[in-house]
Amino acid sequence: MPASPVATTATAATASSAAPAPAPAAVSGESADPCCAAPLPVLGRDVAVPLVTGGEVTYAALDYAASAPALQRVWDDVAAYAPYYGSVHRGAGYLSQLSTDLFENSRTTVHEFLDCRDDDQVVFTRSTTDSLNLLSAVLPAGCQVFVFETEHHASLLPWQDADVHYLNAPRTPAQAVAILERALADRDPSSSSRLRSSTGGPTGPALVCVTGASNVTGEIWPVKELAAVAHAHGARIVLDAAQLAPHHPVSVKELDVDWVAFSGHKLYAPFGSGVLAGRADWLQEAEPYLAGGGASKKVARRTDGGVDVEWHTTAARHEAGSPNVIGVYSIASACRALTEAGFDSLVEREQSLVRRVREGLARVPAVKVLSLFGDEAPRVGVISFVVEGWNSSHFAAALSAEYGIGVRDGLFCAHPLVRTLLGSDPQEVGECGAPEAEPGERSLNAIRVSFGAGTPDEHVERFVTAVGELVANGAQWNYRTEGGRCVPAV
Repeated sequence: MPASPVATTATAATASSAAPAPAPAAVSGESADPCCAAPLPVLGRDVAVPLVTGGEVTYAALDYAASAPALQRVWDDVAAYAPYYGSVHRGAGYLSQLSTDLFENSRTTVHEFLDCRDDDQVVFTRSTTDSLNLLSAVLPAGCQVFVFETEHHASLLPWQDADVHYLNAPRTPAQAVAILERALADRDPSSSSRLRSSTGGPTGPALVCVTGASNVTGEIWPVKELAAVAHAHGARIVLDAAQLAPHHPVSVKELDVDWVAFSGHKLYAPFGSGVLAGRADWLQEAEPYLAGGGASKKVARRTDGGVDVEWHTTAARHEAGSPNVIGVYSIASACRALTEAGFDSLVEREQSLVRRVREGLARVPAVKVLSLFGDEAPRVGVISFVVEGWNSSHFAAALSAEYGIGVRDGLFCAHPLVRTLLGSDPQEVGECGAPEAEPGERSLNAIRVSFGAGTPDEHVERFVTAVGELVANGAQWNYRTEGGRCVPAV
């Protein structure tokens, strides 16, 4: 029998003698695997894909902003735990006790990874989208929500049942702060005058939702400054860290945000789990996000035939049903791997890759890189661009079919932002992909390249070379539009 994957702290006698954890995979320094040459090895680093021009090549996964590949460390940890999988909470058996400890210890790991306040709660969800929909569901009555139009749809759309105010796209970090300052200063107290400081401020509760790093431009937003403005006006703030957490340390205390949300699948843990971490009061005061087992503490029939329910006040209140233990454990594993590797060195290396890509694209006159805040703005490994004379879906298809490079094209679930960056009306109707444009025709779309701690230098160099060759020489293959996608013609 293999060793247990966790050093359990179960109090039950049946779990008190669990075997020690296996040695973790290497998490710092260059990998010994020459095909990886990245600080943190990932699955798929040696996968070969066919080229339409003949032969095959190692796949260059440059779509981390959509879903990052699983860290080898995460995969190994999950594989080590899998034989010990058991139902979480209340089970008397050894595997249930061990799995419960693993689940709750993972909560502690995430709490530490985010540098949360002592009384903050960590709620496990399915994704960033799920986390922000959960927060939307627990908003106090009369809560006003302020969100920039530049947000990913996961943080732009959940508030539509609330009193939501959409803010115009800023063009500098300072302008973002100024726009929020004006919006909060001007908010109408009449809509929630019955609600006082105990629920959010002198004019009633308010929530600001902001991204940490754009999923389109990679630019890092002034979260700490926005949080200060929010709190000065009696509002709270939630940070969408889906694109920030995999690339940069996130400290709830330092940024002074009230909540943070992120997804495991962008943090090198693609097993269908997410996190909402932060203040407990709104979560405790609201009805459970989902009603069911796990969320309920006591249930009893009433004499009138109904049911009385006492709900948990812990994170379990919003975690009804059997939890995704594998997904939760994978997030904790990724958090440990990133922490042990050291964010300072990871950020330094990623910034060198960002510079290589931006310098390479700058050498191609036909390429226009999209940006809100300008060239000098700090950013993570996410870069979007358009190529003059090319439909974006056609260009992305050629990168894949002729060079074995996987990027993203479209509107990146941030339609108003991409339309603004492309100089069109943010309200203009358009679709992701290329349903309305043939290869070579302009479309309301862009191309996105994204990378991280698992990206080898060679993948970035191949991408830069491929962009230059495609622009200079054109595609070597014919392409057609099929089902909204540009694909090689056969």
